[in-house]
Amino acid sequence: MNTNKPKLRFWQIWNMSFGFLGIQFGFGLQNANVSRIFETLGASIDQIPILWLAAPVTGLLIQPIIGYMSDRTWNGLGRRRPYFLAGAIMSSLALIIMPNSPYLWIAAGMLWILDASINISMEPFRALVADNLPSEQRTQGFAVQTFFIGVGSVIASAMPYVLANWFGIANTAPEGVIPPSVKISFYAGAVVFFGAVLWTVLKTKEYSPEEMERFESAEPEQESGDGFAAVWADVKKMPATMRQLAVVQFFSWFALFAMWIYTTSAVTSSVYGATDTSSALYNEGADWVGLCFAMYNGVSALAAFALPWLAARTSRKAVHALCLTLGGVSLAGMYFINDPKMLMINMVGIGFAWASILCMPYAILAGSLPSKKMGFFMGVFNFFIVIPQILAAGILGYFTREFFGGDSMMALVLGGASMVVAAVVTLSVTDQDDPQLANDDSNVNQAQTA
Repeated sequence: MNTNKPKLRFWQIWNMSFGFLGIQFGFGLQNANVSRIFETLGASIDQIPILWLAAPVTGLLIQPIIGYMSDRTWNGLGRRRPYFLAGAIMSSLALIIMPNSPYLWIAAGMLWILDASINISMEPFRALVADNLPSEQRTQGFAVQTFFIGVGSVIASAMPYVLANWFGIANTAPEGVIPPSVKISFYAGAVVFFGAVLWTVLKTKEYSPEEMERFESAEPEQESGDGFAAVWADVKKMPATMRQLAVVQFFSWFALFAMWIYTTSAVTSSVYGATDTSSALYNEGADWVGLCFAMYNGVSALAAFALPWLAARTSRKAVHALCLTLGGVSLAGMYFINDPKMLMINMVGIGFAWASILCMPYAILAGSLPSKKMGFFMGVFNFFIVIPQILAAGILGYFTREFFGGDSMMALVLGGASMVVAAVVTLSVTDQDDPQLANDDSNVNQAQTA
């Protein structure tokens, strides 16, 4: 499959991707602070994975539905942009409410709402890049998204540390109360989320259904009909490349979920030696975790510009395999760190892996998908992100308690091993739309029949 879509100028790609800065600002606050909020409100170490279950389950339900709906939407705002805006409004409200949760069950419920709202905005952004860019620009398009993801996450992850250490805002509070530095960070996130998404909504043009039809070089694909039967029929016709990438995504996101839910506990207990969530030492460690997350996201923002260059000289899957290996070794290597400052070295490797995870699988996948169902298949692809997270939520607490003696650092080691497995599997993926094969018809034909 491909198209004769015109290339876009860099500033157009920039505007199209800018909303991801806001989306990732919200997502970064969630990743760096939700475990801290749960622990502050009384959650035990082995309860945290189950409480985090809200995030992958909402993604599993929301993204395919939003993808399916956005494929069939066209109104005054366009095809994907109505969903950006609706998700931004709901996410901003959730970001304001969540740090004010008085009880653990309310915080858990707000995580469901926040993650569902983020997913409503996020899924169509992936499809927008595939809609608007020709094959040779897709890696660049997803790389620009990755840059904004990194920038948003850097600011969001570091904000509680910055507010506490640069502006003197308290990072401690009475037992069971969220510190002011965390609350203000979430309020700022609400403003940034809405503002960045609104920029993309106002500054981005979408191709109409008629224009998309003209861009298709192949005959229009027959529709399967409507309803659940049609959706299931499309799932069964999943391209081979998508099935191969599913395995890669499974092991990659199992590792990421382990990192997000256990790094705060691992660093505060193993590196800082603190378990009392109301103590100054624990909150110093939790703030440092936020700074570590800012570091890996900052590296990913810079690496985003290098990845297309490297992929053009090797291949997309070779670059992805290399980055995943580097990230897996770095994540598992946190086990050997005693000095908090040394964790920043590990974050560099994780940053390269994160940049590639946000870019390369989507660049590889987009070339194998029919444009009329791009949003739907991008949503289905999310299954292979959320299923490993659901599995991790179900087993990591048990593993940590029964096999690791309550040592949450060992969950990070397990995550690192999982990421290395993903790297090995990547090498068997068929990238049928690799720009390097574009001038070699025999290679293209061979890839398409793989």
